Parts: sequence; C-alpha cells; structure tokens
Amino acid sequence: MIWDDHQGRCIGELSFRTVVHGVRLRRDRIIVIVEQKIFVYNFADLKLLHQIETVANPKGLCAVSQGSDSLVLVCPGLHKGQIRVEHYALKKTKFISAHDSSIACFALTLDGQLVATASTKGTLIRIFNADNGTLLQEVRRGANVAEIFSLAFSATAQWLAVSSDKGTVHVFGLKVNSSIPENEKPQSSSNSDAAINPSNSPLSFIKFKGVLPKYFNSEWSVAQFRLQEGSHYSVAFGLQKNTIIILGMDGSYSVSVLLAYVKAVIIMLFPLQ
Repeated sequence: MIWDDHQGRCIGELSFRTVVHGVRLRRDRIIVIVEQKIFVYNFADLKLLHQIETVANPKGLCAVSQGSDSLVLVCPGLHKGQIRVEHYALKKTKFISAHDSSIACFALTLDGQLVATASTKGTLIRIFNADNGTLLQEVRRGANVAEIFSLAFSATAQWLAVSSDKGTVHVFGLKVNSSIPENEKPQSSSNSDAAINPSNSPLSFIKFKGVLPKYFNSEWSVAQFRLQEGSHYSVAFGLQKNTIIILGMDGSYSVSVLLAYVKAVIIMLFPLQ
C-alpha cells in the first residue's frame, strides 16, 4: 500500500503472489523484495521497470542509492556469497563474489559508489568499489561468529558502523572515500589522519610477513558501544556530523557522538528516555 500522508489516503497498491520481505524507496522508484525476486517500479505511475532474480532472500536484503544523479541497486546474486550491483544510469550489471559464506547484510553509500558486505559468519566486513567490484578495504568485527544486524556508512563515507547480536556497535574508520563535496571532507593533516584512520592490529609493528596469522594483521574498529547482548539493534548516522543513532527492537534509543582528536577517538553515549 502506498500512503500519501499529506493527503491522508492510499494512492496506490501493488499485489504479489508471494510474501513481501522488504520495500525500499527513492523519490523516483519503489523496490519490492520477495523470496527470490526483486521488482523495480516507477514511482509516478507504478509501471514495472525491471525484475531481478536472486538466491533465496528471506531477510529481504536490498540497498538503493539516494543520490538524485544516479540509481544504483544492490541485491543478493545468484550464488552463495555473491552480490549483484545494478547501475541503471550506465545500464551495467556487476556481480561481486564478496564472501565464501552466504550474505547476511550489506549497505551502500548515498552516491552508490561504495558497498559494504558481511556474511553469515559475521567476523569480517568488506568494502568494495561498486562500479568495478574491486576490494578496497577489509575490517574485522571480531573472531567469533556473529549475526550482523545492520551496516551503515556516514554521509561522507568517513565511518562505517556495524551492529551485531553480540550487543556491540563497532565503528570503523574508512581509508576510501566516495565522491564527497569538498566542504564536507574531513580536514587532511598528519594529526587528524591519525585520529580518523584506524590502525592495523596492535601487533602491526612486527613487520615480518607470514610470522603472525592473518587475524593479528586485521584492521579493528576505532570505537565500540556496548549494549545488551542478544537484542536486535539497528544503526544509522544522524544529520549532525559524526552522530550515530542506535535503535533497539526493545524500544531503546541512543545517540552517540564521535569526537576525533589528535591520536584519540572519544566516545560519548547519551541514552534518551
């Protein structure tokens, strides 16, 4: 049902023969996700523009860019661990083999240039160039298997937030930026870079390749928020710079502010009743 809240009435309806697992919106498109197919409609007249076949997708995984100058859609591919990227402006389809395990979660930057993925294993998060499928960065949430609930890029693609069933929200500093307006980019200096970009493992001072397992050379989060383990939390970035919003299925709501200083990241958590 498409509801116009200004008019206070339903202005359209779409019917399907199978259960609808998800809906995504843009100003010009409506995307509907069912078990093994995705439908893309024109918002103005509800005309069906595209159908996409996927692997079984009970979570209704799908992400769409919000930039007005491009339309990029990401969904599960046809095989385990694969994602499909549709570039509608370029009329191009790109398949990316992101993980060995099944895809559990993914997210797009606002402009659709970067995509972050997590598998059902939930230990590693990978960031890809959505245009050519190049792996740009890999970060580690932890060593134990976890269910990833949500991934979120900040508006400037400076941060990536990850929530999981371990009762944590991890924040990673990204080394790659998508197309950010100059006035919104973080100040570049040797000091600020030290605060923004995550270091590698604490044991990264050991330069002998092959001496340590890959685990010890992983990139870790620059900040963590401890929440109630087992609860379902979704994370997003707020309109204010470096503000993270954490919303729990139990009704809890928190606003977190990341303050970047020289060689430190200070975290403040404000629970709102």
